Amino acid sequence: GIVPQQSASELARLWIPVIGLLAERAGVPLRFATAPDIPTFERRLAAGAYDVAYMNPYHYSVFAQKPGYRAFAKEKGRLLRGIVVVRKDAPMRDMAELANQPIAFPAPAAFAATVLVRAEFERQKVPIRPVFVNSHESVYLNVSAGRFPAGGGIPRTFETMEPAVRDPLRVLWQTRAYTPHAFALHPRVPGATGQALRQALLGLGGDPRGRAVLDGLGFKGFDAAQDSDWDDVRALGIDTLAALLRD
Repeated sequence: GIVPQQSASELARLWIPVIGLLAERAGVPLRFATAPDIPTFERRLAAGAYDVAYMNPYHYSVFAQKPGYRAFAKEKGRLLRGIVVVRKDAPMRDMAELANQPIAFPAPAAFAATVLVRAEFERQKVPIRPVFVNSHESVYLNVSAGRFPAGGGIPRTFETMEPAVRDPLRVLWQTRAYTPHAFALHPRVPGATGQALRQALLGLGGDPRGRAVLDGLGFKGFDAAQDSDWDDVRALGIDTLAALLRD
């Protein structure tokens, strides 16, 4: 299960080559899956719908509790930041100039693109009107088209947008850095299967074929990860998805 930061067709284009090579090298059958939007993805994580999932840091801090997903890898050489994007021809030079404006966000619990960015608006005491548009891709499309003055995203999804959407935009501001998205296993996945997937994923950047599929994602590779790597996110005390743990 891949978090739907972009449209299903774009995610499939980027991730199916990675998943196919990972399945081949681990000797484990894998099938690409996502969800129509981030809240649906969150409900599916809560229900344990995915054996293997790529989820944002806040998702991991929640769904490691229930149903018990366990991280085994994270992106190499990158920490996660939220960004605020505006059009290049927009006059804004700081966050305060967005006061009382409608701002596009992917979903309420999108960690960097929504939670961190909204927290900064609150810290600066800048009132805004959040509007949720389902994905990072939709944020960039809407801001690029001038439907919203600004929106929240992350550097990786911004950098992988097609030039026609990305080029009219600029980054107005970015957050501090946090541990990036988690690759995690549902507890029902056998230990030997998990170990095979971990070894194959960590080795993807070690040869030209692996590097080619990673380049499509804009990744340098993957590092081994453990649950405590996301303690920086837990320390924020975010409770947006607390209801899903009670269900």
